[in-house]
Amino acid sequence: MRPKLNLVTLGVKDFERALKFYQEGLGWQPSSASQDEVAFFPLGGVVLGLYPCDKLAEDARVSPEGSGFARITLAYNTKSREEVDEVLQTVERLGATIVKQAENVFWGGYSGYFADPDGHLWEVAWNPFWGFDEADNLVLP
Repeated sequence: MRPKLNLVTLGVKDFERALKFYQEGLGWQPSSASQDEVAFFPLGGVVLGLYPCDKLAEDARVSPEGSGFARITLAYNTKSREEVDEVLQTVERLGATIVKQAENVFWGGYSGYFADPDGHLWEVAWNPFWGFDEADNLVLP
């Protein structure tokens, strides 16, 4: 298997609300491959999908009932400490819940967490040891 992640699909409770949060709130533009109840956002090499959680569970043949920590977080890496604070302030105005205010973290960076309107956890982090290439892709040492 190639070491590649292509698509992350979030199961959402209210598709229109989620679409509005990501499209109008964050300014991300869905692909023309999006349809009535599924949206795809190209994010520089990885695609974020939104799909009603009951239909996503049905497709995977699992129960749509979930509770507690889902054991996964998504991350948005910034280019500065200040950008972490700016992003968290922006998403909070858009209806996200700040789960952890940004702070200096044990690994030497600065990060905080928010939950989108469906409770999906996003880390917003600045890592002074990582950079970005000319295509704005994260570059690891």
